[in-house]
Amino acid sequence: MSATSPAALRTEHLGKRFASTQAVDDLTLTVPPGEVFGFLGPNGAGKSTTIRLLLGLLRPTSGAAWIFGEIAGDVERAHRHLAHVPADVALWASLTGQECLDLLAGVGPGTDLVYREELVARFALETDRRAGTYSTGNRQKVALVAAFSTRAPLLVLDEPTSGLDPLMEREFRRCIAEAAGRGQAVLLSSHKLGEVEAVCSRVGILRAGRLVEVAGLEDLRRLRRSEVVVDLTRPAPELGVLAELPEVADLRWVSDRQLTLSLVGPPGPVLRVLGDADVARIDVREPSLEEIFLDYYGEAAA
Repeated sequence: MSATSPAALRTEHLGKRFASTQAVDDLTLTVPPGEVFGFLGPNGAGKSTTIRLLLGLLRPTSGAAWIFGEIAGDVERAHRHLAHVPADVALWASLTGQECLDLLAGVGPGTDLVYREELVARFALETDRRAGTYSTGNRQKVALVAAFSTRAPLLVLDEPTSGLDPLMEREFRRCIAEAAGRGQAVLLSSHKLGEVEAVCSRVGILRAGRLVEVAGLEDLRRLRRSEVVVDLTRPAPELGVLAELPEVADLRWVSDRQLTLSLVGPPGPVLRVLGDADVARIDVREPSLEEIFLDYYGEAAA
């Protein structure tokens, strides 16, 4: 992002209180143009409230939010820069899918009609049917086609793949990559951690209305433990010294020729100790984004 180019979205000390409930608390975040940013948190964490603040549907109790330099509360100006897909899409029941797409194109910041027709085919959307006959997944397809075909530089997607089958979810991921390739920024709020892991370059984790972590996926993984399994060609009891290393936790001997441990941080010290043993095999498994996420909330969040 250049010095003269505003952020796709920016918040400073953004907060929203409902009576005695602090739904969003001191949220400061910047998403530059072209970035796909994952917004994670369980129900009640404040994700939807944050998105409503960004869309200008709620007034903040404290702080402020901007969309490409326009204050989010100025809905007319801010919405020239964005397209939104809600978690539960409501359409005009008496209109056909095509009529809904045409109506949405008329109120947005502009639409690539050729690309829209391509997306209709890719999402297998039957546009001649009335929206009132659509399933949840088909209503979601209409909103996704409308959003991805728009020229809006920011896409705000709130649980956008609700009701889609795995094939359509794969198509959705392709569309995200294409949007990023065109320089569009994407804010993706999702419970599907595999989806976020597949398409996002950076992730923010929201807990009780506060951001507890903002990092790239690789940086985020490095904050968590890796699970290591070591197979030996012969017993090596002297490897018990590994338990004394600050990078090692939960050292356990499965047998006299196999041990497991949790590794926090770089593997160098562990590898140096293992270098003196007859190691047949080492398996290192990095944590998934889901495991990282559960670390922040505990098993009860599962």
